[in-house]
Amino acid sequence: MSVTTFEKPGAKVRLDDISEKPPKKLTEEEARKEFDKLGEELFDLQDLLWGARQHSVLVILQGRDSAGKDGAVKHVAGFLNPRGVHVTSFGAPTPEELEHDFLWRIHRHAPRKGEFGIFNRSHYEDVLVVRVHDLVPKSLWKERYDHIRDFEELLAEHGTIILKFFLHISHDEQKKRLLKREEDARKSWKLNAGDWEDREHWDDYTEAYEEAISRTASKHAPWIIVPSDTKWYRNLVVARSIAEALRPHRRDWQKHLDAVGEAKKAELASYRKKKK
Repeated sequence: MSVTTFEKPGAKVRLDDISEKPPKKLTEEEARKEFDKLGEELFDLQDLLWGARQHSVLVILQGRDSAGKDGAVKHVAGFLNPRGVHVTSFGAPTPEELEHDFLWRIHRHAPRKGEFGIFNRSHYEDVLVVRVHDLVPKSLWKERYDHIRDFEELLAEHGTIILKFFLHISHDEQKKRLLKREEDARKSWKLNAGDWEDREHWDDYTEAYEEAISRTASKHAPWIIVPSDTKWYRNLVVARSIAEALRPHRRDWQKHLDAVGEAKKAELASYRKKKK
């Protein structure tokens, strides 16, 4: 599975050159079988993460309206034990949040060691929406790229495994999904005139995303471009990417837990000896 990933700041990003569709040779049936296997693996990896408590995981989901952020949360997080998962959706800042720096409300929700944190939208809105709609001066949002890089570096230095996903949907597919919401009574609650207004700024958002990805990509916080015109492939890419990021830690987590287990056995044996 070939997916475009950006791991170096300053890389040239051209979203129009990246397909929004799955590979032609991959069938939905094949993808679903792999997805189910990955689900079992993710549950196992999460269990080790929770027990070892040496790392945390932060999954950041960004994308245009109807790209499938909620769907990705539902399907991928559905494999995980809810005991150790926290999903946070960031909307417009509250009056209290506006009285602090733009990262204040984000840092409060960073995952603790052993936990998964999933951000449905994130601090990147402060270099996307505010830029496209001129909500703050350019001199202000331009400085935020550096702040974001420093913030993510800080999290990584303290054991957070960071994965940033841009759910890449085409202009035509977005229109189909927005219209479908009008036809489906169960989804009409999602209707928002602002989604159609943002379509008028498609190119502006493309430029904003390209610069955000380029300026904040790093080895410890890579950007993964997820072709999202088909939901089953979107889910597969997200699940596969998370599993690939966690696998290298499996052995160390298990080794740590084995050592803890031996120490606990010795403690229990000592207790029983004293009771005799």
